[in-house]
Amino acid sequence: MTARLTRRPGGAARLRALLESGQLIVAPGAFDPLAARLVEEAGFPAVYMSGFGTSAALIGRPDVGLLTMTEMAGNAGRIAACVDIPVIADADTGYGNPLNVIRTVGAFEAAGVAGIHIEDQVAPKKCGHMDGKLVIPAQEMAAKIRAAVEARTQPDFVIIARTDARAVEGLERALERGRMYREAGADALFIEAVVTEQEAAEAVRAFPGVPLLFNWAEGGKTPPVSLQRLSEMGYRIVIFPISTLLAATAAIRWILQEIAEAGTPAAAMNALPTFGEFTDFIGLPQVREAEQRYAATGSAPGPGSGGTDGSDV
Repeated sequence: MTARLTRRPGGAARLRALLESGQLIVAPGAFDPLAARLVEEAGFPAVYMSGFGTSAALIGRPDVGLLTMTEMAGNAGRIAACVDIPVIADADTGYGNPLNVIRTVGAFEAAGVAGIHIEDQVAPKKCGHMDGKLVIPAQEMAAKIRAAVEARTQPDFVIIARTDARAVEGLERALERGRMYREAGADALFIEAVVTEQEAAEAVRAFPGVPLLFNWAEGGKTPPVSLQRLSEMGYRIVIFPISTLLAATAAIRWILQEIAEAGTPAAAMNALPTFGEFTDFIGLPQVREAEQRYAATGSAPGPGSGGTDGSDV
């Protein structure tokens, strides 16, 4: 196998096919390409680029609207470039008005992601499970969704409309907003931060035949619900946005404490991947193979260097 230095195209079509298959799409969150590769290695059909995790990983700050569109799209692109499973990305509020949304869709499409979700919060936004959120008028958000749908150049690129209105205006109004966003062309809906299992079920019942995303927000306002129950309700996508981030934080704290107390990590090394195992996982054997494959080509004389005029290249 040769080294794959670019992503496999067609992520949007593969995500669309998964949505149409009827299977529950479980997409754990990733905050960087390494986490995304681990999600893929574990056998999941898709990966979710968490905005919460991206903010923590890139700038070490909470998810309160500090990152720019280009920073988010850049992280999404690095993730998409190193996995073959579809990437669903958090695109926050679309980063402005409908004109900004048009640019946002183009940037995330160019990054190679399969779909994005856009939310109806007032900028600067907050994590959907924090207090103090505000939402823009529903008509303004519907215009953003129309702009997103019309801006995409790949028909399979999935536009997910997220509403944070449950915490601000109540569930019924959040469902009304969802209907407006669906009419504006959203492929799927995301009713953020429902607070009971009954509300989660009610959201699905309100949209028969429409794919809904459930945010299994670890420690957030939504109670934990089993995958079996979510499937029975009719959810089509389930994201686990920060499990990998929290696990990485715990593991890094543990090894740093070991170094601080023992002076070296030697006693903990048996619990960690070996250097060789890790370099194998991140693709060093494929890089070595590519080096050997192209070594002769790289050292061959080129046009103007003598020995050939390049006419037979």
